[in-house]
Amino acid sequence: MPENAPAPIPHLDKRALLRKAALEYHEFPKPGKIAIAATKQMVNQHDLALAYSPGVAAPCEEIVKDPNAAFKYTSRGNLVGVVTNGTAVLGLGDIGPLAGKPVMEGKAVLFKKFSGIDVFDIEINEKDPEKLVEIIASLEPTFGGINLEDIKAPDCFYVERKLRERMKIPVFHDDQHGTAITVGAAILNGLKVA
Repeated sequence: MPENAPAPIPHLDKRALLRKAALEYHEFPKPGKIAIAATKQMVNQHDLALAYSPGVAAPCEEIVKDPNAAFKYTSRGNLVGVVTNGTAVLGLGDIGPLAGKPVMEGKAVLFKKFSGIDVFDIEINEKDPEKLVEIIASLEPTFGGINLEDIKAPDCFYVERKLRERMKIPVFHDDQHGTAITVGAAILNGLKVA
């Protein structure tokens, strides 16, 4: 090696670089990948009075008269709950609901980026399928739809079936339906090429 040559740079494997970049991405400039933003301006006291008290009473009264008015006066129609108990997360397995939160936030940003749909990620610390159904079903007034994510089999099929029976909003089991949709799209596109 010539005398003036720079010192060799230690080999950094691609996984280590990706891991470091991913951790920084999730931490900075603000931890996480999602935030809540107001859809209405709130620049003065009048705006605040409309957004909260006393103005908020008017849409509440309309929703009491007609529950479907919630889709007109609230974010419910464009709000999906991405729900997991963390028992079958990607290639990581049963890592629990808290460790699965970055995946749910990731799903939330995909919904927002590619469809404009707002998402609350809901990580539930419950492995019992019956109790999981009860908890998720109790969230129905908040959401226009539920996206089940990373719940272990066969529990995921039971939870989905029970929720579809009980809830009046769409319930989408991502690991089952997402795969089927992707395969179906691939077949249709393959037929176009053939």
